[in-house]
Amino acid sequence: MEIIKGGITSAKGFNASSTGAGIKYGNRDDMAMVYSDVPCVAYGVFTSNVVKAAPVIWDRDIVEKSPYVQAIVVNSGIANACTGEIGLAVCRETAEKTASMLDIPSNAVLVCSTGIIGKQLPIDKIKKGIENLSKDLDSTYEKGHKAACAIMTTDTVSKEYAVQFNIGCKTVTIGAMCKGSGMIHPNMCTMLAFITTDICISKDLLKKAIKNDVLDSFNMISIDGDTSTNDSLLVLANGMAENEMITEENDDYSAFCAALQEVTKHLSKMIASDGEGSTTLMEVTIKNADTKEHARIMARSVVSSSLVKSAIYGNDANWGRIPCALGYSGIEFNQEIYDIYYISSNGNIQVVKNGLDSGYDESIATKILSSDEVIILVDLKMGHETATAWGCDLTYDYVKINADYRS
Repeated sequence: MEIIKGGITSAKGFNASSTGAGIKYGNRDDMAMVYSDVPCVAYGVFTSNVVKAAPVIWDRDIVEKSPYVQAIVVNSGIANACTGEIGLAVCRETAEKTASMLDIPSNAVLVCSTGIIGKQLPIDKIKKGIENLSKDLDSTYEKGHKAACAIMTTDTVSKEYAVQFNIGCKTVTIGAMCKGSGMIHPNMCTMLAFITTDICISKDLLKKAIKNDVLDSFNMISIDGDTSTNDSLLVLANGMAENEMITEENDDYSAFCAALQEVTKHLSKMIASDGEGSTTLMEVTIKNADTKEHARIMARSVVSSSLVKSAIYGNDANWGRIPCALGYSGIEFNQEIYDIYYISSNGNIQVVKNGLDSGYDESIATKILSSDEVIILVDLKMGHETATAWGCDLTYDYVKINADYRS
C-alpha cells in the first residue's frame, strides 16, 4: 500500500467541483459535487441519532434500493435537519436538478448537508449552485481539494487522503474527503465522509467491508459527546481499475479492507485533531482486554470523558479520572492489576501500576502531556484484545465557538 497525494478525485473516473451558492457563507464556496464517469456500486452508514436529517433519510433509501449511484451533492451552512416534508422535498428537487444536468437518474444522486439545524434550505440557490457545479467538474487534485474546502463548517483545515495498492496486475486507488470538527461522538458524528474507489467489487462485499470498518474508525472518535442528526459515510466504487470483480472474502478482499481501514482511521484522526477549539489530539488505547467489544466500549468511555479531556488541556496528570471513566463504561475489570501510561513525543511514563499510583514524577508527566498529541494507554492484563479511540482536549474556545455558532 502506498500513500499518495490526493483526495476525492484520485481514483479513476471521479470528478469534483465546488461553488459559492450563498447558502450561509457569503464569501466562500459552500457547495460541492462528486461525479463518476460511470455508474458505481455504493453503500453508506449513517447517524444513530433518532432525529435524522432529510438527506440521511434520502441517502439511506438510495444506497439500499437504487441499482447504482453516480453523483453526490453536498452543501454546508444549513443542515436540512428538523425540516419536515419541506426538507425531504428539497432533497428530491436537488437530486432531480442534478439528474437533469448530468443526464442520469435522480435515484443515482446522493444528497448531503451540514450546518445549522432547523433552517430550511433555499432551493433556488441550491439549484443555481448545481448548475454551476455540473459545468465545472474535473478530475484534477485542485478540484478535489476545493470540494473538500467547500464542505467545511467549523473545521480549520480540509481533510483529504488517498492510497494505492495492487490487486493482481491492476492498481487500485482509494481517495477520500471528509468534514467534522464538533458535534462528534461515537456511532457516527457530525461528519460527512466521502470515499471513492475504482475497485471492482460486489455490493454485498462493499457493504460488509464498510460496516466492519466503521467499528474501529469513525465509531471510535468523540469530540464533545453530541451525536449529530446528519452524519454520513458514503462509499462509491466504479470498477474502473478493471480488477477481477471481488465476490468473495479472499486475499483481494482483505487487501481492500486493509486499505479502506488505512483511509478511515487517518480521516478519523484528522477529525479528532481538528476538534472545535482543541490544542491536543488525544488517543486512548485499551490493551489486553477480554473481548474486542469491551475494549472498544472502554476506550470510547475514556476518550469521551469531559474530565479527562479537561485534564489533557491543562497538562494535568490527574489519572484518577481514567479509572473513573473505565468504571462507568459498565465493563467489569480487575482493579488490582491494570496499568496506565501517558505517551507522547516528549517521552512516556507509567502513572498507575497494578491499580495504584506508581509514584511517578509529576514534572515529567506534565512535560509529556504538553505535546500536541498524547496517548493514554491502559493495560487491563485480562486478555489479548485491543481497541483505540480518538478525541481531543476540552478548551475554553470550544465553549466560545458553540456559544456563537449561528453567527
